[in-house]
Amino acid sequence: MSAARDPRPLTGEPLALDLINTRWNREGVTQDLLADTEGLAVWLASNGLDGAHAADEDVLDHVRQAREALKAAVDGSLAEGAPLVDAVLAHGRIRARLTERGAAEEPEFADPAWGPAWLAARNYLELLAQAPDRIRTCAHETCILHFFDTSRNGTRRWCSMAACGNRAKASRHYARSKEN
Repeated sequence: MSAARDPRPLTGEPLALDLINTRWNREGVTQDLLADTEGLAVWLASNGLDGAHAADEDVLDHVRQAREALKAAVDGSLAEGAPLVDAVLAHGRIRARLTERGAAEEPEFADPAWGPAWLAARNYLELLAQAPDRIRTCAHETCILHFFDTSRNGTRRWCSMAACGNRAKASRHYARSKEN
């Protein structure tokens, strides 16, 4: 059985931010993709994790815990979020190996149900190591989405220029036209 289409307005962000983006606003109402296991199946499929991980209640609970931990770290402070992210990371580790192709690292989990949550938390560490200043929240006042700014000059402000960027431009234009 294939998962339903992903209804979120922004997908394709790094795994940690994509997990936070499982909550979004639509016409002033917060939507939650992780409200049930069907939504979890959509998120797993969107991130290529559906083959290795079942969309069951245990995985859903762990992924929700990781989402709250990552949100606390991204929207709050590292001091606040670090213990929460560390609690998720405690359920897995990276195993270094030597293979016929050379050095390799692979994640290991004591309980496979922690896999997707752990991978998202681990991805957040990678983003922090790569460019912590490029982890952003959309600048539109009603948007709660996050993105990793990959623009050349690092000045991206909107989750999507087509959605939030255009709304901001339209608002500025309307305000100017009312002044005249």
